[in-house]
Amino acid sequence: MKKLKLIVLLALLGAAPAEAPAQSTNAPLPGWVTEPLSLTDSLNIALRQNATIRKAANDLEASHGLVVQTRAVVLPQVQATGQFKASDPNSLENFPGTMVPDNNWNAGIRIVQNIYEGGQLRAALKAARATKEQALAQYATVLADTLLSVQVAYYDVLLAAQQITVNEASVKLLQRELEDQQNRMNAGTVPRFNVLRAEVAVANERPALIQAKNAYRNNKNNLANLLGYNLPREVMEDVPLNLTDTLTAEPYQVNLPDAIQTALGQRSELRALRKTTELQKLNIISAKAGYKPTVSLFAGYNWYNAQFTPPVDLDHDIAGWNAGAQVTWNIFDGALTYGKIIQARALSDKAQTDLEDQARQIELQVRTAYSDFVEAKETLDSQEKVQEQAEEALREARARAEAGTGTQLDVLDAETSLTQSRTTQIQALHDYATARARLERAIGNQVVTAGAGRN
Repeated sequence: MKKLKLIVLLALLGAAPAEAPAQSTNAPLPGWVTEPLSLTDSLNIALRQNATIRKAANDLEASHGLVVQTRAVVLPQVQATGQFKASDPNSLENFPGTMVPDNNWNAGIRIVQNIYEGGQLRAALKAARATKEQALAQYATVLADTLLSVQVAYYDVLLAAQQITVNEASVKLLQRELEDQQNRMNAGTVPRFNVLRAEVAVANERPALIQAKNAYRNNKNNLANLLGYNLPREVMEDVPLNLTDTLTAEPYQVNLPDAIQTALGQRSELRALRKTTELQKLNIISAKAGYKPTVSLFAGYNWYNAQFTPPVDLDHDIAGWNAGAQVTWNIFDGALTYGKIIQARALSDKAQTDLEDQARQIELQVRTAYSDFVEAKETLDSQEKVQEQAEEALREARARAEAGTGTQLDVLDAETSLTQSRTTQIQALHDYATARARLERAIGNQVVTAGAGRN
């Protein structure tokens, strides 16, 4: 028994790696890793490879199957049947002068067309169209949300790259100040306290650079994941993405009342919920059909072996056509139809409430996105000349320090202010681009507008 358990355990351990997707560690890096990658390229790649979009496409295909099923009730049904039966001769009762065969067969084909089901046929056709439009709207929602995520992730990578540049420049400035103070101390013009202060300033700046590099790595990993790529195993830390776009502030004007009206008219979420409301109303019609009769027409042709014509022979068959109409009316179904109507009406009211609530939520989204965009724009405008002023302040602080009218603290403060202004500037550019993208998504416009995010 112990040997058996050991064999099973080894078999499971040996089979486990096979469940993971195979990936060669020696495979060459894919082209997207090293080739120039613009924002438009990223969005196009996501449309083809993003897992969320691909799953949404599968859901769309499944909805098409549902549409086909819904339409099936109005189309004719063709049925073919056949049967062969062998019986114990002792179990058959024969009439005088006849012999009932112990082997029997029959076959037939029949076409059935429902022509009236209490309004359910017309409701099915309308439901099929509504289901198709609902599925398309839901797919559009997934596309818009996913592409917005890709766009924001692209901007996050650009921001992290700029933050690295700013922090590296800051470290270099402080390092140069440290070297200058070291030389001055060696010459006997400044005390060692100045060197210690400069060393502390350099040490305090390095964590910001380390954090920026980490954010850059993580943001590129996130972007690669949104693009639907499996990162090569030989890429240990930093994915060598080559992004070509830059953070820019393209002018964008929007009127809030017009934006709200546009969003309420073209947001795919509302289109989907409108179709949901329509489908629930059609379900009420279908439920009420239980109170009404159903009428269908049928026609067919049958073959079967003769039963009482001697001699008994399976080759002696009888065939003929048949046609007619059938009416079915459930006079009382135990209140089943009544219960279905109650359920359908309640779900219809719920769908209407969902639609009204979603409209309010979308209006809130537009207002919030508009407010965030205004804040980002005002912040960006406020930083228009701050960096130039900070650079000028640093030059004056150094000049005063060299002339003996300023202090080392003035220089360090000016360098810190310059770093802060550069950081605020790139953050403002990032926030502006992101806020604009979110506002466009809230309005229901295309994710990327002409020239957005370009030089």
